[in-house]
Amino acid sequence: MKIQGKMFVWLSVFLLVMAIVYGVWSKEPAGTTALFLSFALAIMIGFYLGFTARRVDAGAQDNKEADVADDAGEVGFFSPHSWQPLSLAIGGAMAFLGVAVGWWLLYFSAPLIVIGLWGWVFEYYRGENRTQ
Repeated sequence: MKIQGKMFVWLSVFLLVMAIVYGVWSKEPAGTTALFLSFALAIMIGFYLGFTARRVDAGAQDNKEADVADDAGEVGFFSPHSWQPLSLAIGGAMAFLGVAVGWWLLYFSAPLIVIGLWGWVFEYYRGENRTQ
């Protein structure tokens, strides 16, 4: 993670310089603001990666002598049969279509998005307050 953190810090330095140069030359507020916000986002990600890299073990990407196989292994758990992303995709597509067609379409897309988010968050919820 150290390398990724350094990459984002260097990206943020570049974005800051470009935001200043663009703001001085163009005097255009929207693009200058977008570049400054991109700088802020890059520095936040770089700081987070650098902060986290100090607290976890060094990964294979931090070792210059590492092979590709050194980073192999279990990545995490991914649900093999979830229908919730489909509900979110349809609801999101309808919401964006509502911007183009008419805002009334958001009344139909919002419940699909809420149902998809609720189902996805609580898909594997197990506990004493579990609903049946």
